[in-house]
Amino acid sequence: MSTPLSLSPPDNAASNVRSEPNDIPDVVSSAPSSAAAVKGPWSVQSALDALPSPPPTSQPGTPLPFLHLLERLKTTKREGWRRFSITSGESISDHMYRMSILTMLAPASLSSKLNIPHCTKMALVHDMAELLVGDITPKDEIPKEEKARREADTMEYLCGGEGLLGKWGKGEQGKSIQAIFEEYEESKTPESLFVHDVDKVELLLQMVEYEKRWKGKLDLGEIAYVAKNVVLEEMKEWCREILGERVEFWKGLGKKALSLDMSTTGDA
Repeated sequence: MSTPLSLSPPDNAASNVRSEPNDIPDVVSSAPSSAAAVKGPWSVQSALDALPSPPPTSQPGTPLPFLHLLERLKTTKREGWRRFSITSGESISDHMYRMSILTMLAPASLSSKLNIPHCTKMALVHDMAELLVGDITPKDEIPKEEKARREADTMEYLCGGEGLLGKWGKGEQGKSIQAIFEEYEESKTPESLFVHDVDKVELLLQMVEYEKRWKGKLDLGEIAYVAKNVVLEEMKEWCREILGERVEFWKGLGKKALSLDMSTTGDA
């Protein structure tokens, strides 16, 4: 199925959006969102140098520098959607917020054996490094090892002993955030496997919502394949519901959507 090169939302999509004075920069749509924002070899310092405003510096007795930099998660868009000409889509922070709510709605068969508050923290932390690294996608052709290095270096800058949170609360809260991030990356604990599944479920929800928002003018079916990488049976069931909803949507438009076999698992 083909994808239009450029799309605008339906006429009523922005009807409730307040207009802004022309002299205020649109920091949300203009914020660098990928490794392309940094010229030359990537490092934490080169990423900081590429920021539109001076980078924060660690200050004993306050988490404010960290909190100010955290704003980039609100203004940096999820890069994968830009390939489909969705330039006003969700931010990284948007994605993590709904993930955190999803963890709270875990079926009883999972919530009875998982540390759900810990999962909620993990959902809120897992993409934190993207505030400097950007939302790297396979299209960026950056090796997984290099992506992992950049993210680890960023989390050390944010949370490590010499980082922005290193002097706040004796550094314990920063260490906790960093440890949760590392647990997610290692993907070994039951909680991390659950949150990885939640990450994919949230992506599928957003996929269907964009297709509905553009009233079938945008086909995002290639993203549906992430459902084959979901591990937990309870989360597979949520994927079946979402994809079933998508089939019915396209059926209502007189078109046939891809039906995905959830009995097999693809590569992670």
